[in-house]
Amino acid sequence: MPFNLLKRYNHLLEIDDLNFSNRIESLRGVFDRDIVNNDNFSFRGKSLNPTPKDGEIPIDTLFSHLTTTIVDGKTKKREFERDRSIRIHWIKNHLREKEGDLMVFSTKDKGGIRTYVYDKKELYVIVLEPLRKIDEYYLLTAYYLTGKNRFKIEKKYKRRLDELL
Repeated sequence: MPFNLLKRYNHLLEIDDLNFSNRIESLRGVFDRDIVNNDNFSFRGKSLNPTPKDGEIPIDTLFSHLTTTIVDGKTKKREFERDRSIRIHWIKNHLREKEGDLMVFSTKDKGGIRTYVYDKKELYVIVLEPLRKIDEYYLLTAYYLTGKNRFKIEKKYKRRLDELL
């Protein structure tokens, strides 16, 4: 499990041979290192916050959003998603905008304004929500694009706002 702490962008974490508890422990170790215990966790100088959710610890909600996907829209039931999880260590790299073929833009969606950090080559996207009252962001989620999702993000880019919010 500690070997995943050595992985860097754009290598994938190795979790397939781990049982459930070891897999969560390994992913949580990377998450804690890159996000929870990172005093410089920000995007373009703005702090990043987990989204608060009633009755839940925000950092646990964020970990869930970065390692699971919704499988039932009605109940909002979530299940483990391998493709998100093996790339969780990419978040820090992409937010620093150091590597990758990145498109960074904001757009107005149904849920409000969202800012996207999209790696065209690796098909990976991070979704942020700018906060209105303070100069910070919510880190909503990050995921690997599959199938038609790639075209959806490219459509969002075409209707991007003039400025990054």
